Amino acid sequence: MTLLDAKQYDFASARRRRNTIIVGIVVALFVAWFLYHERNHSERHAVREFFAALQSRDYEHAYAIWQSDPEWKQHPQKFPNYPYSDFYTDWGPGGQWGLVKSSKVDCSLSTGSGVIVQTTVNERSERSNIWVDKSTKSLSFPPSEIQCGNWWAWLTE
Repeated sequence: MTLLDAKQYDFASARRRRNTIIVGIVVALFVAWFLYHERNHSERHAVREFFAALQSRDYEHAYAIWQSDPEWKQHPQKFPNYPYSDFYTDWGPGGQWGLVKSSKVDCSLSTGSGVIVQTTVNERSERSNIWVDKSTKSLSFPPSEIQCGNWWAWLTE
């Protein structure tokens, strides 16, 4: 075969190949972005479940989620640092947030062995920050607070 006998260049095939590569790159970037943002899904779910229990005024179940121990009533002495009475004072109807009527998880930030989850409670401007331990899924008060809100921070979280 000589140079003059070469096959004619197929523009349609080249365009399909180029478009397939572009779509593949865009899909790969989207999947990577999605997986990055869902890395704290189980911790966010624990916080949603906690606030759902508070909304239904099931404070014992909320305490079980907080301690990550559904059988906490069988051994309350296991939690001397934050007993149920203190929990009820903090999260019950007379607590800082009052009766929880609505809640929405705003954002989360992985830090070391845990995740700080920021939540809007009762549509207040003040946000609730909760620490979720990655290994036990127990909740506690965070060592620091996070700020969410602008689209760039959410995009690059």
